[in-house]
Amino acid sequence: MSKLPTKADILDWIAANPTLTAKRDIAKAFAIKGAARIDLKRILKELEAEGHLEKRKKTYRDPDRLPPVTVLQMKAPDADGDQFAQPLEWHGEGVEPIVLYMPRATDPALGQGDRILARVQVVHEGDHNYEARLVRRIGASPSKVVGIFRKSAEGGRIQPIEKGSDKEWTVSPDATHGAQDGELVEAEQAGPKTTRMGLPRARIVTRLGDPTAPRAVSLIAIHQHGIPDDFPQDVLNEADAMTPAGLSGRTDLRDLPLITIDPSDARDHDDAVFAEPDDSAGNPGGHIIWVAIADVAHYVRPGSKLDREAKLRGNSSYFPDRVVPMLPDRLSGDLCSLHEGVPRACIAVRMVINAQGEKLSQKFLRGLMRSPASLTYQEVQAARDGAPNDTCGPLMEPVIAPLYAAYAALRDARARRQPLDLDLPERRVVLSDEGKVTSVNFVDRLDAHRLIEEFMILANVAAAETLIARRTPLLFRVHEEPPKDKLDSLRETAESAGLTLAKGQVLKTAHLNKLLHDAAGREDAELINLATLRSMTQAYYSPTNFGHFGLALRNYGHFTSPIRRYADLVVHRGLIRAHGWGDDGLTDDEIEHLEPTGQHISDTERRSMIAERDTNDRYLAAYLSDRIGAEFGGRISGIAKFGVFVKLDGTGADGLVPMRNLGNEYFHFDRDAGTLMGSESGIVIALGQRVKVRLVDAAPITGGIGLDLLEIDGAEMPQSRGRPSRGGFKGKRNWGKAPRRGPGKPSGGPSTPERRKETTAKRKDAKTARKVTRKRRTQ
Repeated sequence: MSKLPTKADILDWIAANPTLTAKRDIAKAFAIKGAARIDLKRILKELEAEGHLEKRKKTYRDPDRLPPVTVLQMKAPDADGDQFAQPLEWHGEGVEPIVLYMPRATDPALGQGDRILARVQVVHEGDHNYEARLVRRIGASPSKVVGIFRKSAEGGRIQPIEKGSDKEWTVSPDATHGAQDGELVEAEQAGPKTTRMGLPRARIVTRLGDPTAPRAVSLIAIHQHGIPDDFPQDVLNEADAMTPAGLSGRTDLRDLPLITIDPSDARDHDDAVFAEPDDSAGNPGGHIIWVAIADVAHYVRPGSKLDREAKLRGNSSYFPDRVVPMLPDRLSGDLCSLHEGVPRACIAVRMVINAQGEKLSQKFLRGLMRSPASLTYQEVQAARDGAPNDTCGPLMEPVIAPLYAAYAALRDARARRQPLDLDLPERRVVLSDEGKVTSVNFVDRLDAHRLIEEFMILANVAAAETLIARRTPLLFRVHEEPPKDKLDSLRETAESAGLTLAKGQVLKTAHLNKLLHDAAGREDAELINLATLRSMTQAYYSPTNFGHFGLALRNYGHFTSPIRRYADLVVHRGLIRAHGWGDDGLTDDEIEHLEPTGQHISDTERRSMIAERDTNDRYLAAYLSDRIGAEFGGRISGIAKFGVFVKLDGTGADGLVPMRNLGNEYFHFDRDAGTLMGSESGIVIALGQRVKVRLVDAAPITGGIGLDLLEIDGAEMPQSRGRPSRGGFKGKRNWGKAPRRGPGKPSGGPSTPERRKETTAKRKDAKTARKVTRKRRTQ
């Protein structure tokens, strides 16, 4: 008979062989056969009862050790770029084990909250005791929600702030994180199970304070979209340790009058310009243009803490009341900002153009510059128009006039190239010192803006062409031509306005520009411009060059804003590598990962755009919230089977007229024509029509604006069932909804199959409406 092992022998075996822990494996290891297996089973049961072992199906394991294959939830990368994971199957005592994820080159990128099945191995390192390798990805991060917490005896509920969402979340008493009733909170899904009422469970992770506070608006968007807004301390420490770059290894450009021209409220100054006539005999009427960009790559080196944090963020995000920068202020507002009169490291390009604005040559330099002046667009334009201030006066002849002369040549070249010429008024939300909206103004589009834009485009082209010529990889800014279905939709919009868009040929920006030119000066010009914009594909970053359709350029990369865009920093490093300027250029590892890097920063850019748009929507709703019942002019900007979208005059706010507020008759939705037609009145509602609407609801928390349609093209709408009584508007928020029935009120008749079918259809339409609304907001 085989000798039975001691309990210590069995525990040592399991610790040494974590993948061979079934009873038969243990029996085989100790040569236990026959009736002795009964005694082995008894010993294993005792070890289990004593807490030394835990039975998982038909295997045993040490409960204070992770199973060899386990489920992990990924954490955010730390300042060193390492990614640790939380073991979800840890049931032992003491400190939870620290697991370091060890990715292979072929593994997909994992984000914070992603869940994976991983094979883990015990190690003895200072900062972790397990290392994990991916078996497969099994789920994304838990669903998150930002909303208003409503406390109750059972814990509470969270009312989401997302426009179009009516799904509440329930919170158990032990998952409230101390939140108070009415507080703005961030929560995450707490398991897949729902309550008996069908509501998903949530766990509050962050308390964000008073949702009605003026500066909570951008905070909502920041948390809702997961934008990192606090720098880790070690990243700040690395930035604070930086010192200004000197002249060593650089070209001295301090005597070149490179000036910065920015908005009056600019947070950083990362580009400077200068132009002068080209006195070369071979280039009569030509110009030399200089564009100098802050040398961010000198400070943010590949693999550093600053680099990893900048890559994680991808770009800066701008809101009316704050900016969430890509780099700490020590860099973005100081060392990498081209302040007046201060030596600053830069990468500059000297470009020669002919009298027709065509670029003849370019040369890049790594230099040290000192700007003689930091000017605003308004100052420069006023000087150009004959009213220079004391700062611009001395600069008129040597600096400002040559800039405009070079711009005139570039403008002619642009007219021949025919990039997409959209004319969309830019609206700016103006806040008081307390953070309340005081006005919504149109931003003047000056020649000074266009001058800088043309100079930057030229420099971006020069950077892409230089790297292509030197066979150095880069991230191109790619904008592919519109897909056929979107062009068909644009064509229908144009035809409904009595305009045409050429078809049956290869689309060029010139065709779109003709449509925009034909619409110019008309009342529906903005609608046509918006429809054209919506037909465009989303631009993105890629190491593969597919050209830039909108700019009508073959080679285009972003070079001019490395303070606020990681893509530009990658191009700067490519230039450093291509010219052999130092050891801080693009690395082989970065080149190998350009594809996922491009995808990541394209995603972060899109995230910021949506968050910025959501914030403006909420500010506009707040601005209009005290004008409930007021009437506005506007234009129909969208048609759907659940209602009509209207863009209000002045503010440019977008509101929705729900189908139920259109009238008692049935409205037929013609998807192909993009119209609604009344079944009894025959009235047709189409894109571009002038309307008068009444403001029904404006919810600052969600950004939703509800309207009632009063007139179309000057004709009064048929009486709507949602319209207030003749006694006047009472200011109630949901007056367009049918009143609730109370005791003693007629039910409207017994429930019938037809009535139930109608109710089901309405619910289905409402659900579809919410989905379409969310989709429209992300296009």
